[in-house]
Amino acid sequence: MHAKGASLQRLVELTEPKPHWRVLDVATGAGHTALAFAPHVAKVTATDITEEMLAETRKLARARGLTNVKALTAKAEDLPFPDASFDLVVCRLAAHHFRKIGGFVGEAFRVLMPGGVIGIVDNVAPDAAIVPKRTADELGHCAALFNAFKKLSDPSHVRCLGLLEWQTLLADTSFTVTHTECLDKEIEFETWVQRMRSSEATTARLTEMLRDEPLRSFLRPRETASGPDFTLTEGIILGRKPR
Repeated sequence: MHAKGASLQRLVELTEPKPHWRVLDVATGAGHTALAFAPHVAKVTATDITEEMLAETRKLARARGLTNVKALTAKAEDLPFPDASFDLVVCRLAAHHFRKIGGFVGEAFRVLMPGGVIGIVDNVAPDAAIVPKRTADELGHCAALFNAFKKLSDPSHVRCLGLLEWQTLLADTSFTVTHTECLDKEIEFETWVQRMRSSEATTARLTEMLRDEPLRSFLRPRETASGPDFTLTEGIILGRKPR
């Protein structure tokens, strides 16, 4: 699922990587984001807390003949690098697993060179930037249900932020927010619950939540023979560290 999707190529396009850049991909998973940047830059460091995932990153890099990718174990909120080590820090479809998301953003700021760029892609919860004409209470309720829906499907889920919350977090960390946008990602329900290894009871509850308001309006389910396919919203947020 993370290997594909418009947000991967869009992140590369928006960050405009340069041949001399040193890039850090935080919570790389199987390395798809790191490998997408590798042909465009001098060096990519891919970090994750799971050695099994890093082994897959190394395997894929070798298969593609990419010799400028280094994979190592590190926590997002405790990066083992000196200050001002990277030109670009990216994190794609992983931040909703972080328990200390502010710690990650702070560490990204620290390890970036002055003028360096942070690029984040993640599923975003409904807020006023995404779902207009709703009250704050309605949006808060919908966001809470959305995160409960995500947690039910994946117990490792912590919380998806809204787009506005991401902007505030970056600004509070002294980043200048330079770009935000949202992309739709279509999810095939049957394939999704199989990949998440959802039980029959969990699948039934997820189906019920999708068909009920307010999630129905946000996730826009479409009935199919195998279940209600739906749409996730991926936010792309870019920021720059002051020079």
